[in-house]
Amino acid sequence: MVKIRLKRLGRKKRPFYRIVVTDIRARRDCAPIEELGYYNPLTKDLKLNKTQALDWVSKGAQPSDKVKWLIDKAPESGELIRLELVRKERLSKKAKAKADEDKPAEEAAPAAAEEPKTEEPAAVEAAAPAAEAEEAPAE
Repeated sequence: MVKIRLKRLGRKKRPFYRIVVTDIRARRDCAPIEELGYYNPLTKDLKLNKTQALDWVSKGAQPSDKVKWLIDKAPESGELIRLELVRKERLSKKAKAKADEDKPAEEAAPAAAEEPKTEEPAAVEAAAPAAEAEEAPAE
């Protein structure tokens, strides 16, 4: 059986992977049947020939879970892309509660900032007749 999987390169704690097509009985870092691209998890660089990968899948090759995810993310052109970093916020319970309290205040602040803008012209118009009324008796 043929499998599409990652071949680890790089040094200790600095992984770099090649996306390869290999026999399932072969070792992780053995000679592959074909190299389809590479993936660097530290910089999130991905270069994958998606058409060849899908061709191997149509022939019966089984992609690993991570390779399946990378095939979905890869562009059709096979050019080098940088995957977006998705960072989960690790907050304590107190910090989450504080963030939840701040959100309604932040949402109300822009709404409050917009309301005076609509009221200002009305206030200016109301102030103008009042100013004229004060000036009329003085003349």
